[in-house]
Amino acid sequence: MNTDIQARASRFNVFPATEYDQYVAGHSQATPYHSSAWLQATESAYGHTGWLITLHHNGILCGVLPLVEVKPPIGAESLVSLPFCDLGGVLADNADIREHLIAEAKILAKTNRIKTLEIRDGGDVLETGETLEGLPAHTKVRMLCELPESSEALFKSYKPKLRSQIRKAEKNGLRAELLTAPDSVNLFYNVFTQNMRRLGSPVHSLQWFQDLKAAYGDHMLISVVFQGDKPVGAGIVLLGGKQACIPWASTLEEFNRLAPNMLLYWSLLSHVCDLGYTLFDFGRSTLGEGTYRFKKQWGAEPYKLVWTEYHSGEQNPTGLDASGNGATRASRLRPVIENIWRRLPLPFANWLGPKLRRYITL
Repeated sequence: MNTDIQARASRFNVFPATEYDQYVAGHSQATPYHSSAWLQATESAYGHTGWLITLHHNGILCGVLPLVEVKPPIGAESLVSLPFCDLGGVLADNADIREHLIAEAKILAKTNRIKTLEIRDGGDVLETGETLEGLPAHTKVRMLCELPESSEALFKSYKPKLRSQIRKAEKNGLRAELLTAPDSVNLFYNVFTQNMRRLGSPVHSLQWFQDLKAAYGDHMLISVVFQGDKPVGAGIVLLGGKQACIPWASTLEEFNRLAPNMLLYWSLLSHVCDLGYTLFDFGRSTLGEGTYRFKKQWGAEPYKLVWTEYHSGEQNPTGLDASGNGATRASRLRPVIENIWRRLPLPFANWLGPKLRRYITL
């Protein structure tokens, strides 16, 4: 090995965050999730240990791999890059450095006696034919939209039907406010918890979102849609480089006839567009399903997600792949669990949900 190359695994809280964030900011493949703020919130809210695999050449940082060590009370531990989001994998100057970083991550997993290492990367855009044919059912993709120079140009690019749906929300008396104050998290969370219970899914803790806001600061935006003084929709956008991503958005079902989701997304898209961001990440969707079609109408295109699992250092041929597939007993039980969860009283669901969600890395 070249003696000028130094690789190391460091606890996140002892590695210089400024050096790491500077490298992330200058890398073309970086996402807002790669920010040290994500690792910081994961540690402070959920107690998961953050790690950084780094490679220096002649003292200059040339590759990073952020990881989170997740230790559930029951079941196997894992190292994930990164949990609770679609991707956050290797950033490197070249392919050799990338492979070196993965090799070091395997060593860290072995040293810590962790059998499962999962690395979540983004892939290339899917060709038009691929989105309809030749891919397995339930294929997961990342939906990305390039943004023009202004919100005016963005609005003009939409089909008349989409423009009318945005105006419909306004005509129905809804209004959207972009908020940056820390207490705006509470408004978002009130809507989010009700929607997650309706979907039958355990909710993140309030502390998770509060700690994200504290870590990201002005790089985390919250939009809230109101009917009068009542919040009926809310979403979060994270900013990094020239990219904006929306990991969470929710509306109250009883108000969906008023189109709050259209106003919610437009308020965020128009704002980040005018701020100069050039790429909007709508997040993960299943090809052909409702959320996929919803995001497609805004101009988003599907990109591959490449999730690779290693078990005891060997790539798992039956694990998660680019499609995010894998029929398991848990996936077959999911509809039953969701139905039970929907019946829980909201206060109990909000108490129990975070205790489970902290160990669900999706």
